[in-house]
Amino acid sequence: MGIAGDIIVIVMAAFVGGLIAQRLRQPLILGYILAGVAVGPYTGGITVSGVHEIEMLAEIGIALLLFALGLEFSFRELKPVRNIALIGTPIQILLTILFGYGIGHAFGWTPMTSLWFGALISLSSTMVLLKTLENQGMIGTLSSRVMIGMLIVQDLAIVPMMIILPQLSNPSAGLPLLGIAAVKAVVFLLVMIFAGTRLIPLVMKHIAGWNSRELFLLATVAIGLGIGYGTYLFGLSFAFGAFVAGMLLSESDYGYQALSDVMPLRDIFSLLFFTSVGMLFDPQYMFTHYKTVLMLVGIIMLGKGLIFAVLSRAFGYGNVIPIATALGLSQVGEFSFVLARVGIGTESFSMDFYSLVLTTTIITMFLTPFISGLTAPLYALRNRWGKPHSFQTVNIPEEGLKDHLIIAGG
Repeated sequence: MGIAGDIIVIVMAAFVGGLIAQRLRQPLILGYILAGVAVGPYTGGITVSGVHEIEMLAEIGIALLLFALGLEFSFRELKPVRNIALIGTPIQILLTILFGYGIGHAFGWTPMTSLWFGALISLSSTMVLLKTLENQGMIGTLSSRVMIGMLIVQDLAIVPMMIILPQLSNPSAGLPLLGIAAVKAVVFLLVMIFAGTRLIPLVMKHIAGWNSRELFLLATVAIGLGIGYGTYLFGLSFAFGAFVAGMLLSESDYGYQALSDVMPLRDIFSLLFFTSVGMLFDPQYMFTHYKTVLMLVGIIMLGKGLIFAVLSRAFGYGNVIPIATALGLSQVGEFSFVLARVGIGTESFSMDFYSLVLTTTIITMFLTPFISGLTAPLYALRNRWGKPHSFQTVNIPEEGLKDHLIIAGG
């Protein structure tokens, strides 16, 4: 059956992998990746023959992931934690890139491979953290708002990384190309802000007036993928255009409806993407290099955890929050897979390096729920052996307050 048979095999394998992940209270994407390993060319049994064709479909999955990210993005969500999110997160990304570069140098990798490694480990996992917080009943706490605010900015950082890193992979021609890409991106953004903010709402209003859910969904996808393809023809990233389209559409009156309609389609195509990630993984590599993998897992999680803890404290968050951010955000995230695919596509690093990053990332994601669960015991231990907290009295004016609710906690 060709590509149709491959898709059937992938969907069935992903369904089984998703069930197992759900049973183990893990994010579904881990199940999808392991399903890809099971049906990939490096394992026996039922395998997918058209790996290249699946990878082409996975490109649509990447575009839809970033299109939905643009639809979901809102500065209002960042307002309560805007300082650490908008200032602290870029600092965290830069520090982690430097940290990763140092690891690569210690392992004897080339400077460019070390730079890619730093960028890949700088991102944490939104999906893993949200699932972990949900299972722990921590959604809505100040700790969760700080972490989610930082993750939103991290997710946005994937867009410039996808543009900048491939250009730097060729130092002689990379810097001029990077300058050209930056100019193109600015021109594209100006055109989209001027024209897109006017045309897209008019088109969506006209389509919505026909009361056809199918046409509305088709228009939403056409805008996202169409603008993405336009940026590709313009010499920029396909996914970058899809992200910008999502941001523009989110500002219209139909942003929430568009997001609701496109989510199932995004989930199916992102399933293909995460499965294709697993298909490129060679299990033999993990067993051969398990010492290196485990060493990297420990170094990454300790190093990232320390960076998050110090930054949280530097931005004025105390008590349990530095511990919670350190343990909750120490993993490597799913958008690192997107960035790694870009690196493979531009031949910026080897397949062995890709397998190393993929294995390390999966293990850090798997360990997160268990490590994050240590937040309360470690905080209690710190209170037991550390200095007692100093409390400051805050006098709240009584005027204008009636039947109000006071919420305390972190």
